[in-house]
Amino acid sequence: MHHDEAAVLPVGAPDGAATLAGADVTGVLGVRTVDGRTVDLRIADGRVVAVSATATRDAAAVPGLLLDARGWLALPAACEPHAHLDKTLTASRLDPGGGEDLVGAVARWRELAPGIDGADVADRARRAVERYVARGITTIRTHVDAPAVGDPLRMLDALLGLRDELAGSVTLQVCLLGGSHTSDAVYAEAVARGVDVLGGCPHLAPDPAVEIRRVLDLAERTGLPVDLHADEQTTLPAGGLLDVEDVALQVIARGLEQRVTASHAVRLGALPPERLVPLVDLVARAGLGVVTLPITNLYLQGRDATHLAPRGLTAVRALIDAGVPVAAGADNVRDPFNPVGTCDPFETTSLLMTAAHLTAREALDAVTAGARTVLGLPPAGVAVGQRADLVLVPDAALGEVLAGGEHARVVLSGGRVVADTRVTRALALDPVATRPTDPHSRDAAPAAHRPDQLVR
Repeated sequence: MHHDEAAVLPVGAPDGAATLAGADVTGVLGVRTVDGRTVDLRIADGRVVAVSATATRDAAAVPGLLLDARGWLALPAACEPHAHLDKTLTASRLDPGGGEDLVGAVARWRELAPGIDGADVADRARRAVERYVARGITTIRTHVDAPAVGDPLRMLDALLGLRDELAGSVTLQVCLLGGSHTSDAVYAEAVARGVDVLGGCPHLAPDPAVEIRRVLDLAERTGLPVDLHADEQTTLPAGGLLDVEDVALQVIARGLEQRVTASHAVRLGALPPERLVPLVDLVARAGLGVVTLPITNLYLQGRDATHLAPRGLTAVRALIDAGVPVAAGADNVRDPFNPVGTCDPFETTSLLMTAAHLTAREALDAVTAGARTVLGLPPAGVAVGQRADLVLVPDAALGEVLAGGEHARVVLSGGRVVADTRVTRALALDPVATRPTDPHSRDAAPAAHRPDQLVR
């Protein structure tokens, strides 16, 4: 193909062949958008540079490789705003007995961590990232521990290496999840090695206020963003400030300009309105972002409740209504903190609609535009100027997609197809009375499909 000629490649059927991975795309034709339009997109330098309602046949004049996406719906590619790639896929190493609360999960992880090296982390993290990308996620913020035993930065180094290896295909932000045992020198060395975000877990520290101030001091000196695990409990403290309240007051007092995020913030969901309203207003004035993580917090929280168990979510509705940027993710996947999970943003959106009562559009925003705001990234989607990070799904009602009803997906990162997943199903649900009874009949099922063959 000459450089100024166009080639049109059909996306094809949801149950067709998955052949598009690796294609660099200059346009997407005849795709439907969430607002119901059917449009052609032109892509250059990783961004959408034109959107038109012209007929597909007319857009073929655009040079390069064009995808004919008739019958497909284009959504912004999703973000996972809070992952733990150092821990992911370790559930098989645990006793499969009863579940854990937060304290128990921390203890199980601390038992595993001394035996985990950088190569182990890199292998599991890469496998998890492949799952995320195949399901429509092109941006991941991962927290990573600084273990108290052994080299405290061995897991960080593995994820920084993966970040650099995948650059251009996946945006991977690495956040050091230090603890009260993590020295300032370890934080400083992490900064020197190129960590993207400073994190911590004040609610597990002997004095949460001291730990919050320490991490914010480090952020103030380095200029790096902050993402703290905050208020990851449903019970309220007997006295003093909530973590997120302390963080907000500190951000305002210090005049911090970098983005500061409160992840979890479960305690906000336990506050009565008279305490919640002024606190949400404080969070909004401080410019904090909040990350809610339904699947993991529904698993960890409320285990000791005998009735009316808490949902383990932050005050999602109040935060959204106040204009606070809200992101949503899965947190952990198949590890001590969450034994399940599929690395699928539509698992998260489904839970947001059921457990947080969000609308479909609000749930979509929490894993796309809202998540990118919290992560400090420019918008992605189908509008001019936005990054061409897209996920194409079979054209269906948005609620059906966000409920996880569509599994075929074509994922673009900066206009390049990074994943192509199709789904083929074969069913045999015909009534028993109509099935052939003579195994020698010409209409009998092939031997390979007979139940006795499958059992063997």
